[in-house]
Amino acid sequence: MPPKKRLFGVNQRKEPKPTADSASSPDKQDSPELSEKKHREKDARFVSLCRSLHISDLVCERAWALWKTVQESLDKVPGSQEKLWGGCLFVIVTDMDTFCFTVTQVLKAVSLNLKQFLDVVRQLDVNLDTITTKVNSALTRLEKKYDVMLALYQRYEKTCKSIFASTPDGRERETMRNCWTLFLLAKGKALQMEDDLVISFQLLLCTLELFIKRCPADQLQPLYQSAISKVQSPPTRTSRRSQSKAKSRPAERELDMQLLETLCKDNGCNMEEVMNVYQTSFVAFLDSMDNLRSTDFPNVDDINQQYEEHYLKSRDIDGRLFFDGDESVLPPKVEISQVERTPQKNQLDEDGPVVPPQTPIRGLLNSVQMLKGDLPSNGDQPSTTLATYFKNCTVDPTQDVKKRLETLGQAFSQRFGEAVGPGCVVYGRQRFALGVKLYYKVMEAMLKSEEKRLSVQNFSKLLNDSIFHTSLLACSLEVVMATYEESSFKDGGGEQTGTNVCFPWILNVLNLFAFDFYKVIESFIKAEPTLSKGIIKHLETCENLIMERIAWQTGSPLYELLKQEHASSAGEPVETTASLNQPLQHNHTAADLYLSPTRPGLRVLPPESPATPPQNPAASQSVPQAPCQAPRQPKSNSLSLFYKKLYRLAYTRLKTLCSSLLSSHPELEPIIWTLFQYTLQNEYELMRDRHLDQLMMSAMYAICKVKGVDLRFKSIVSAYKNMPNTNQETFKNVLITEGHYDSIIVFYNQVFMQKLKTNILQHASTRPPPISPIPQIPCSPYKIPSSPLRVPGSNNIYISPLKSRHMSPIPMTPRSRMLVSIGESFGVSNRFQKINQMVNSSERSNKRNMGPGATLKPLKKLRFDVDGQDEADSSKPGGDSTLIQKLTEMSSTWSRMNEQKKEDPETRDESQ
Repeated sequence: MPPKKRLFGVNQRKEPKPTADSASSPDKQDSPELSEKKHREKDARFVSLCRSLHISDLVCERAWALWKTVQESLDKVPGSQEKLWGGCLFVIVTDMDTFCFTVTQVLKAVSLNLKQFLDVVRQLDVNLDTITTKVNSALTRLEKKYDVMLALYQRYEKTCKSIFASTPDGRERETMRNCWTLFLLAKGKALQMEDDLVISFQLLLCTLELFIKRCPADQLQPLYQSAISKVQSPPTRTSRRSQSKAKSRPAERELDMQLLETLCKDNGCNMEEVMNVYQTSFVAFLDSMDNLRSTDFPNVDDINQQYEEHYLKSRDIDGRLFFDGDESVLPPKVEISQVERTPQKNQLDEDGPVVPPQTPIRGLLNSVQMLKGDLPSNGDQPSTTLATYFKNCTVDPTQDVKKRLETLGQAFSQRFGEAVGPGCVVYGRQRFALGVKLYYKVMEAMLKSEEKRLSVQNFSKLLNDSIFHTSLLACSLEVVMATYEESSFKDGGGEQTGTNVCFPWILNVLNLFAFDFYKVIESFIKAEPTLSKGIIKHLETCENLIMERIAWQTGSPLYELLKQEHASSAGEPVETTASLNQPLQHNHTAADLYLSPTRPGLRVLPPESPATPPQNPAASQSVPQAPCQAPRQPKSNSLSLFYKKLYRLAYTRLKTLCSSLLSSHPELEPIIWTLFQYTLQNEYELMRDRHLDQLMMSAMYAICKVKGVDLRFKSIVSAYKNMPNTNQETFKNVLITEGHYDSIIVFYNQVFMQKLKTNILQHASTRPPPISPIPQIPCSPYKIPSSPLRVPGSNNIYISPLKSRHMSPIPMTPRSRMLVSIGESFGVSNRFQKINQMVNSSERSNKRNMGPGATLKPLKKLRFDVDGQDEADSSKPGGDSTLIQKLTEMSSTWSRMNEQKKEDPETRDESQ
């Protein structure tokens, strides 16, 4: 007979809701009571707060001293003192590692929600020395964990509405509460990296499967009543020996595949990935719970007790309060609207499909789905075309590629599993398999582009360069992890923890220099047009981190290249400043950058193929020398491009800081830039194991000092903190001498000023150095493929780049405008008629508005073509016909597409 379903909606004994008083810390017994005699001079309310949180005398003394320091520095105390006292206590116990209260307890004690409390703690850093690295990391981790938990619970609520039916006695609410509590316990025990949103949500689906199949039918919606498998495996007869063995191990758990498949389909999750989470993390968690059996419902009291112990031990947020709607975990109303915001549905007059709601988890799962849909289906093997490229090489790299992938795959999976949690190596294998597919796909696209550019098919040197392969693989894996939001920069690029897999974690795993990784980023973006806007921005952030800090670490090949360049160029700069005020234009590909001059002995490559015209850097590298002339090493393409981008990044950040601090002294900005640029070009050793922004702030202070402008370092770092992608460690911990770190002020006095004193003083003389050209800064070095572009001269015509046919529909802006996507099915035929009507009405409107002698208003420049060149202004000759030319091209493309679809019925079916 099938096992009886146990009624589990009502607890055997009611579990009291956790409060600040009931959920006391295990350290309470070890923490001595506060001595009233020692704290008579303190505010009685502060002492009372310390007593309620079981604070020791030592913590009380230090927190009060911190409060007095903060109070003296604040002109006006924002809000009530009790809230700031709670912040002081949090700072002290975090620094001392003597937590005697949980985050939830202090939130309730000072009547704040988490977001408000984080703001209060950060307000304490008045003198920029209150919040240490340790405290800042704790705040960042806490905020990220809260954001993930909030997104999970909001998604959980929506999912439960489609699963559970309302009952007169409200038993389904207790079921939902118990399921949520069990999930929190499983997440805390099974996942070491608890801020992994995808794996956490997949674990939540596993928990729901466990509850749904044990749930009475009257608590389920019809879809899930029918989803539960009707056939239950009956108990089988076993021998006495087998029965005795069965007693010593947990009952074997049966996974309802039909139910899990329904859950995955209803929530847009990949069934295979959820199965892996079930078999690795969830089953291991169930095995650790002695009271869980396949035929029994989890005991409510035991679950609550075990989660209470876990919550108190972690000193963290009580996740059960999300279900209760407790104010301490509710975000501000504005933030709720942002989290719950969904794209607008299509207008009634638009023919496109209705766009589904985009919550954080839905958007993330869609991104993962699009990534998988765009990858080739030939598994982890190179395509026929790519295999042909390998065979065309003088030395076939096929076997080396396979061996390299096998070795790096093992290293990646192992390290990923260690970061995520026990037994999670399988997740690393999944991520690596996706990365390999993307690696092969992008490599093939790069080689096709090189073949078209150079008219050759032998890329032996490039394809036998292990650093090129490792860099391309690292970039592919970084894209995969960024798509899963496992690699992010929410902490401003700060120091990593043991469970942090954000960039540059991948470089450490694959033993790759950051300078080598940077060479592939731009070519990767150009070769993979389906990358989303978010992923392109992520890779751009990786590139910026490399240029501003990581590439300047000791041991980087960048220093050897700089040394060679300065030695061979007889004082000629790495990158001339004359090109700074011109747009960033170059034709370098990954092949050019990886095979450009590098330090001797860095690579061991196979013998070159016989030189055959035309020569190309990917197959052969030779530099002809004139007779009777000393050989001179050619310039490094990778170094030259690195400095071009470095200068533009440096000036962009300097301009942002100047606009905040020196708006009344605009004449100082070019002078500061001149000193800054000179330092990067001639005193690049100052960047060793330091940050670009440290030199920027020092240059600003130095010029203001010699020009008599009163600007203190405190003001500089205060403004710097408000800049995007900054970290307080940049100005709090600066390398002074080997192994010794101090503040930015000490660095300026002991290092920067001593090295550049002569140059700094020249700017105060009557004959200052010439001003360096100001770099021309594009909106972004990379074109964002997902952004629709307006046709010049039109009001309502936008052109969207080709998107993958696997992508879910994404709303465009402005929503009421006509969007044309070149290369995709356009829909109904009358849309081109609408475009013609708009164009004609626009032309008539222009003619009516033009009086005698009037001229057309010049159109703004628009980056339109693939190479990123500026569209010609319509005020220039030939500019008036730009709109007609573009529409003619669109019409021609549309005609070719129709002809192709008539010939290929499969394509026609896909586009409908």
